[in-house]
Amino acid sequence: MIVISISLFIIGVEFRLLKLTYFYEWEIISLNSIEVIIRVLLDYKSLLFMGLVIFISSLVILYRNTYIFGDINIDRFVILVLMFVLSIIFLIIRPNLIRILLGWDGLGLVSYCLVIYYQNVSSYRAGILTALRNRVGDVALLIRIAWIVYVGGWNYIFYLDNKRLEMYIITIIVILAAITKRAQIPFSSWLPAAIAAPTPVSALVHSSTLVTAGVYLLIRFYELIDLIGFKSFVFFIGCLTIFIAGVGANLEFDLKKVIAISTLRQLGLIITTIGIGFPELAFFHLLTHAIFKALLFLCAGVIIHNLNNLQDVRGIGCLVNQMPFTSICFNISNLALCGMPFLAGFYSKDLILETYLIRNWNLLMFLLIFISTGLTVRYTFRLIYYTIRGDFNYFVIHSLGDDEWGIIYPIIIITLISIVGGRIIRWIILESPTIICLGNWEKFLVMGVRLIGGVLGYELSRIEDFTRWILFKNYKVTNFLGSIWYIPYLSTHFVNVFFLNIGLFYHKNFDGGWMEELGGQGLYNYFKEKSIQIQFFQLRNFKVYLISFFLWVILLFIVIYFYLNSL
Repeated sequence: MIVISISLFIIGVEFRLLKLTYFYEWEIISLNSIEVIIRVLLDYKSLLFMGLVIFISSLVILYRNTYIFGDINIDRFVILVLMFVLSIIFLIIRPNLIRILLGWDGLGLVSYCLVIYYQNVSSYRAGILTALRNRVGDVALLIRIAWIVYVGGWNYIFYLDNKRLEMYIITIIVILAAITKRAQIPFSSWLPAAIAAPTPVSALVHSSTLVTAGVYLLIRFYELIDLIGFKSFVFFIGCLTIFIAGVGANLEFDLKKVIAISTLRQLGLIITTIGIGFPELAFFHLLTHAIFKALLFLCAGVIIHNLNNLQDVRGIGCLVNQMPFTSICFNISNLALCGMPFLAGFYSKDLILETYLIRNWNLLMFLLIFISTGLTVRYTFRLIYYTIRGDFNYFVIHSLGDDEWGIIYPIIIITLISIVGGRIIRWIILESPTIICLGNWEKFLVMGVRLIGGVLGYELSRIEDFTRWILFKNYKVTNFLGSIWYIPYLSTHFVNVFFLNIGLFYHKNFDGGWMEELGGQGLYNYFKEKSIQIQFFQLRNFKVYLISFFLWVILLFIVIYFYLNSL
């Protein structure tokens, strides 16, 4: 798989340099007027994306040998990962909406199987939430398939410059499907819940497969979104998402959930980049984010694995003494997430933030973006503090280390790519050096926000409880902000509580009430009582017969007495 991914990457570079796009049509069968044709779209975006997905998948399969060693279902895990990769490839290379649905539904089905891999109650609930949230996007894709028939066919690539009424409806449905798959507001509840899957799966799902399917579709449909005029709506959804996710991650203590919410924030950043009119830059950040986010999850998996499945960051501390290599790689990925020079995330995030400054957006959007950037650095340095400077609060006697080379090898590879990959991908995607002219304060604002966020993150992590007492005296406010503004509750309990209460009322008053008393349960109790009475006589034969004999004798004497008196 590594060889295939490197080959696809080299071919993608060639396609980018030569500006090639291949559109293949393969006619499988033709019967009268019926034709079955497979169409494949190959350009530098699809080739680079496929190469990256296959590369991360190969590292996950190598990583799983040690991480879930001894699992009797290890072959099933590998098969599910390969099916996951196959589904995203179907989604990438097919310009036909019918065949995109095959990859889209494949991602949803396999993701459900991976989320419930551990087969417990929490995994089952997370899997159901993930599947049902993604069903909205599947329904939107089906509606889009039905509507695109009006413009002549299911190959969307031929109709991106069409401004008919049907294309307005198709564009709205595309955006709905994309924000569902990308877990944007108000469909953000399933992404933190998906951490119930094994950590290697999270490294694959949250970096380059499931969550990237929606944005890849938006990039492909960008010409239509720009033509119809829905970029502002996409930009607003992305800004709202990154702000809510940034606040929520700063109040979360689950290590995997913090990383998952940071994924939600990065997805919102990519969506806003599409909204301001730079799909190439969004694709650039999509690739760099996949690299350092996969590294972040792999390092988190090593920490959780060595700490006997502990995920609370308050019990993790001073790991640099026991796990120096993992701590270094973990912090490299955290710094890349912040966009610190000169790691992978810097080349895309710095360019995106500077691009925001030269666009004509209102003050509210400006504040949302840069405050959210500061919040990102804040929770990132909070994680760094807990893993390096904090106290180890889990074991009294502990034995940690970096001696499991089956886990270390993938981390070494992807760490090197996280350091140099951003610059290499920038050379490939951006044809010429990008120069953005800004004023002094605007130029220093991009780095200043990160530095301020980092300092606040470090300082506030040392007095976490005190600041929570000052800022949020009422626990409900903290609960509201930490739970991503109650979106998980609104998308689960709020939706079904009315129908569940109606069902409970009718069950108590009809099925479990009068209908049961007068129906099946009542008849059962009546016949049970009569059966007990009959059985009473049957099980006491001698006593019953003796009493019956005396009753007959007494009755006979009474009859004779009345008869003689009558004479």
